[in-house]
Amino acid sequence: MSQVSIGALALVVAMARPPVAFPQSTQNDVLGSCLNEELASALRFLSCQEAAEQGYAKAQTELGFMYDNGEGVPENDAEAVKWYRRDAEQGYAKAQFNLGVMYINGEGVPENGSEAVKWHRMAAEQGHANAQFNLGVIYANGKGVPENDTEAAKWYRMAAELGDANAQNSLGKMYGNGEGVPENDAEAVKWFLRAAEQGHASAQFNLGLVYRNGEGVPENDAEAVKWYRMAAEQGLADAQNNLGIMYTKGEGVPEDYVQAYAWYNLAAAQGIEGGLASKNKDSLRKTMTPSQIEKAQALSAEMHRRIQQTISPD
Repeated sequence: MSQVSIGALALVVAMARPPVAFPQSTQNDVLGSCLNEELASALRFLSCQEAAEQGYAKAQTELGFMYDNGEGVPENDAEAVKWYRRDAEQGYAKAQFNLGVMYINGEGVPENGSEAVKWHRMAAEQGHANAQFNLGVIYANGKGVPENDTEAAKWYRMAAELGDANAQNSLGKMYGNGEGVPENDAEAVKWFLRAAEQGHASAQFNLGLVYRNGEGVPENDAEAVKWYRMAAEQGLADAQNNLGIMYTKGEGVPEDYVQAYAWYNLAAAQGIEGGLASKNKDSLRKTMTPSQIEKAQALSAEMHRRIQQTISPD
C-alpha cells in the first residue's frame, strides 16, 4: 500500500528573535505574511511565530509545518507537534491530519497507532481528503486498528469522490481484487481511469494491466501500451518492464528489440522485485547484435535523462 508521510524535509537556518506583540491594526498583516508562500522562508517563519503566539489558528499550523520541514528554521519535530496540537485541539482539520501523520511516523512523539487513528478520523470527518485516504491505508494494513477492508474501502471512497488520485487508485485495486467491496472489474477501471487522468503513475500502470488482460474492458494491446508508456515515462519500473515485454513480442506496437532492451535496462536499474527486468534484458540480449545493444544502451541513457527532467525539472 502507499506510505503515508508528510513530505520531504529540507533544512534552512534562520535568525531567531523573541516574539513581538503587534498592535491590533497590524495583526492581520502579520497573519497575511505568515500565509504568503512567496515570501522568503526566514521571513515567513518570523511572521508565523508572531501570529501563532497570538493564537491565530492557521498560523499555528503553518509554524508547525515549518518546524516539520525545516523551512526558515532548523527542523524540530517536537516543536512541530506542539504547534500542530494547538490547532488540532481547536478543531482545525489540516492540523489534525498533520498531527496524525506525526503519530504514524513517530516524529516528535512516540509512534502510536491509536492516536494516529484518532486525529486522522477527526480530520476525515470534516472532509479532509488526505486524512480519509490515510485512514483507508491504516484500515487496510491494520495499523492502530484491526485490519478491515470494508472500512478501508469506505474511507478510500470518500477521498476518491473528492478527487484524491491515491484514493481513486486504491479503491480501483479493491474493486479489482474484491477486497472490502464485491469484485467488479468495470468499477476498478472507472477509478483507475480517474486517477490515471490526473497523472497517477500506478493507476496508469493498472490501466495498462486491465487492457492487456481484458478485465472490465475489451482486451486492447495498443491501449495497454499507451498506459504503460505514460507510467514508464514517470519512472515506474513495473511499467517500464511491461512496456519492454510489449516491444519484445510486438504486441500493441511493432516488434523492436532496441526499444525493448532500453526499457528493460531502465527497469533493471531500479531493481524491481525478483530481478525480472534483468532476466528479460539478459534473455533478449542473446538475440541482439552488438550494434543493436549499443543503440539500446544509448537510447536508455537518453530516456533516463528525459525521465529525470520530468520528475525533477529543477
